[in-house]
Amino acid sequence: MTAAPCLESSLLRNPLFDAGKRWPIPDPAVWAFHRRMPAYMATPLFDCPVLAERYGVGRVLVKAETQRLGLPSFKILGASWATYRALCDHLGFDPEPWLNINDLARRISYLKPFSLAAATDGNHGRAVAFMARLLGFQCRIFVPAGTVPARIHAIQNEGAEVTVVDGDYDAAVARSAEEAGERCLVISDTSWPGYDTTPRRVVEGYTTIFAEIDQALGAAGIKQPDLVIVPVGVGAFMSATVSWYRSRPWQGSILSVEPRDANCIQASAAAGRMVPVPGPHRSIMVGLNCGLPSEVAWPKVSTGVDWMVSIDDERARQGMRELAESGVVAGETGAACLGALAALHGDDSAAAFREAGVLGPDATLLLLVTEGATDRNNYQAVVGRSPEAVGTIITLPR
Repeated sequence: MTAAPCLESSLLRNPLFDAGKRWPIPDPAVWAFHRRMPAYMATPLFDCPVLAERYGVGRVLVKAETQRLGLPSFKILGASWATYRALCDHLGFDPEPWLNINDLARRISYLKPFSLAAATDGNHGRAVAFMARLLGFQCRIFVPAGTVPARIHAIQNEGAEVTVVDGDYDAAVARSAEEAGERCLVISDTSWPGYDTTPRRVVEGYTTIFAEIDQALGAAGIKQPDLVIVPVGVGAFMSATVSWYRSRPWQGSILSVEPRDANCIQASAAAGRMVPVPGPHRSIMVGLNCGLPSEVAWPKVSTGVDWMVSIDDERARQGMRELAESGVVAGETGAACLGALAALHGDDSAAAFREAGVLGPDATLLLLVTEGATDRNNYQAVVGRSPEAVGTIITLPR
């Protein structure tokens, strides 16, 4: 008989959390911009009673960023807004008025030949390549060694040139920075000395997700979440989460989830400062395989996140299978949020979290699923069904 897989997690109550810290309200112009993107529509917010019953809470809501503007991830929100603002800076003016992306592309066509560049472990690079294709620009994307072929091919299918860097994600970031010039904009979601404006705009772009969530909750008469669970890489998306919820008098908690061997946010909070977690980072949660927090994201993440948990790959696989039971197609990175909930509910290491009473029977939990099935073969191997067989089952609010 095959032994059951070992499920391990590590929990930290963030010693840097500042309950009184508030951030400015996010700019509503971001959502207005995204509504001009092709085929824009709000992504689904699922109500999953099976998961609520399994984990002993009142409600489990899942924001499924599995199909966003034709891509299987939320990253296009940050990449599109950051690209647009970087172009405005490059031009020295905003090329308004424009009705849609085709109109914008015509207005700035005189820039060509022109390129966008980025480093990625998959989804951000594909989003930058997608934006370059819409604008008629060339694109160069740099990926770390070990990036699975399916992710590379997806980026190439957007028309980008992909270079595999001999090193980890941080090495790919360093290589991408060399591309910056008069005819090439680097659209990175992480920062380095002298480069922080574009990463801040990537974070701004992600706030559209939370505007959509608030609209959906208000329409359905559902209260704001008591706990928000977010997968974390360098911290850009978590920074957007903190920006949204810590800009208002909200009394809930925020939890970050990372792979155990790439838990740079958790390790940095424990150390009281940004510290690297050396690679190789080989988790199947590839979008979270980052060894150093973003300098831009760190001030918000370090003070705005209540709890931090790191999980092993088997918890991510469990999350994929359980989300599929509720009709949500989630890839390895996207399912990390439910893997974290499973760990919090059952692991001995998470006893302090349960004793804090966050997972009470009346609690409303919000899980951010940040990608769909980006590696179809692995998805089918883990879940036992294809993404199409899982389908989309929308459960109406109770």
